[in-house]
Amino acid sequence: MISENPAPKPAESTLAGRLYLCVLGLSVALAGLVFFGLMARSYLRAKEMRTWPRVPCVIIVSEIEERQHDENSEPEYRQNLSYGYEWQGKARTGDHLSLRTNPWTSKAPVIQERAAQYPVGLNTTCLVDPANPDFSVLKPDSLAPGYSIWFPSLFIIGGLGITIRAAIGAKTKR
Repeated sequence: MISENPAPKPAESTLAGRLYLCVLGLSVALAGLVFFGLMARSYLRAKEMRTWPRVPCVIIVSEIEERQHDENSEPEYRQNLSYGYEWQGKARTGDHLSLRTNPWTSKAPVIQERAAQYPVGLNTTCLVDPANPDFSVLKPDSLAPGYSIWFPSLFIIGGLGITIRAAIGAKTKR
């Protein structure tokens, strides 16, 4: 037997659904904006580091540190690094390989290779922050965030697209 009352058709665009899509779109755009800002800041900082003056320095300490959080975890390693340099007639010391100091890793060969690059007594150059001459690095940060900034931009554009489409109530053809 065929029913005489057809099933009710859902509304094409309800206020609650549109509101949900607006919130979702804005959330996606906001997340993209946060990552865009973080990547832009990293890129600009790395670019600025390349303008810092290079000064001669000598490696004073180059050791491998080891730590283990507990007996069940793998040991971690990092390079304990110290170097001396002179800035405007004053002797100074630095201990940063890069802006984010000397990272810990569970891969001992990586740290051994890094320590071999900076043996005690090596004459090299370091980059000195002219605004804070007590801060220096041996290697500037990577410019890679600037080359990858397009990715969070997709989230910003997509999120705003979702929001605008939901806000104006664009209807799709069936």
